[in-house]
Amino acid sequence: MEESLHGYGIIQNIKKISDNRIDMAAGTLNGALNTLIKKDWIVLVNDEGPKGKKEYQITSTVSEEIQQEIIRLKELVSNGEKYLRGEL
Repeated sequence: MEESLHGYGIIQNIKKISDNRIDMAAGTLNGALNTLIKKDWIVLVNDEGPKGKKEYQITSTVSEEIQQEIIRLKELVSNGEKYLRGEL
């Protein structure tokens, strides 16, 4: 598991790992966080973090989901490459 992060930290992390391609608004993040909690992909670990900010942490449940998404994306890229070569 990774360290716990509050909303702003999550937004900054998303920007960093996406090389600034994704700049998520706080409202969008809040909706996504609620969905991820319902799926048991993250948990609220501290409701009273620094300055009253909520902190979240990734669960071990999400690991398999990430692996499946990587496989799906690799297949998508492979199909796109085949299409460009005229193989599809």
